[in-house]
Amino acid sequence: MRVYIFLCLICWARSENKRPCLQFTQLNVKDSFLDLFMPRMEVNLMIYTRNNPNCAGLLFEEDHSLNVHFNTKRKTVWIIHGYRPTGSPPSWLEKFLRLLLNEEDLNIIIVDWNRGAATLIYDRAVKNTRKVAEILSYYIRKLLKHGASLDTFHFIGMSLGAHISGFVGKIFQGQLGRITGLDPAGPKFSGKPPYSRLHYTDAEFVDVIHTDIKGLGIKESLGHIDFYPNGGKKQPGCPKSLFSGIEFIKCDHQRAVHFFMASLETQCNFVSFPCPSYDHYKTGLCIDCDGFKKLSCPRLGHNAYLWKGILKEKMGKLSLRNTVFLDTTGSSPFCTYYFVFSVLFMNKTMKDGCIKFKLINEFGMVEEPRVFEGSNYNLQDVKILVQFYNDIVNISSIGLTYFQNSNMPCLTCEEYRIQRLMLKSLTFPSRPTFCWYDFVLKKNEEVFLRPSTCTSEKT
Repeated sequence: MRVYIFLCLICWARSENKRPCLQFTQLNVKDSFLDLFMPRMEVNLMIYTRNNPNCAGLLFEEDHSLNVHFNTKRKTVWIIHGYRPTGSPPSWLEKFLRLLLNEEDLNIIIVDWNRGAATLIYDRAVKNTRKVAEILSYYIRKLLKHGASLDTFHFIGMSLGAHISGFVGKIFQGQLGRITGLDPAGPKFSGKPPYSRLHYTDAEFVDVIHTDIKGLGIKESLGHIDFYPNGGKKQPGCPKSLFSGIEFIKCDHQRAVHFFMASLETQCNFVSFPCPSYDHYKTGLCIDCDGFKKLSCPRLGHNAYLWKGILKEKMGKLSLRNTVFLDTTGSSPFCTYYFVFSVLFMNKTMKDGCIKFKLINEFGMVEEPRVFEGSNYNLQDVKILVQFYNDIVNISSIGLTYFQNSNMPCLTCEEYRIQRLMLKSLTFPSRPTFCWYDFVLKKNEEVFLRPSTCTSEKT
């Protein structure tokens, strides 16, 4: 009999240790429809760490004890989804978790408020954002009692989740470490005062990625820095026709999530340029990264926090918002590669022409860039922003051709002597800068030059 009881106890202990993994709430359109008559609100906090990367547990157990996997010495990332009218789990969630845990040893808490977000009444989901923030504040206070610290919390909120993050930040008077807003929702939030939406005072550092400002996202600048990929409007690679169904509606909006994930899974730096507007950016005149010192221009995504100090300093001194722009490709990993060409003419300016560039790599492959319009050749020292869709690591030569714009004859425009041509990578500023010295460009004649590392006395 004693042996039987002992074996039963062992089986019971093993069953306790092998509890089923917590799953994100699975709902469907039927549940959203039922919410019209029987609204429900429920928040589940699911914790993942490197010790349980594939099996979530409750942040607080049923006996109110803290999950053993939570480590107060680690940074804690809170991921908060947005409106879920179909009730399905976010398709990007699993990959997001994996990339974050690969990058850093973290506590990751998934805020599952699907019962509250799965409704056909968008206004109801909007009102629930405040309730979710209040519930989260209750659990955060419990974590603080266990030794956790607000400045180690990074909230990543998608759409409505971005504003939930802001409401949590307001409750704790801006003491959260960081909030990242992934295309914060626009409907019901656009034009609202700071206390009714995400605002840069809600955390020590707030970075925002805008990808659908003409649709489901918000246009206003909200953070210490606001990134507007492709102008924040139509994203390359997203459907352009209503016949594409639900993807036409959500693709631009969700692209912010995929941009952030791409910053974790690729070595590319999503360098972004401070500029008053996207139209100004497209002229190629906003290429000054010197104001950010050795850091160069800010980068979208995970590493944006590296610019925290200098961005807050700029906002304080100039009372200006830090709005930055970049362009991407239409498919993962979305990266493009920026260079700046500096052309120093020997004794005159190029009044009636332009220069076309191409780079040739070590394998003889030719890469032709997009040259940003509006480069002012009516200066003796010209800076030209160019963008490549492939990375060129080892440059074997550069091809240059001078074209005359005007159809009118120009006897003084037949050739130009270049004192120095300098090529610098803005995407990878640590790479060496290349220079070419003292050569002549003749009209419509392509010249190929081999690069050399710039010498300080000549630059």
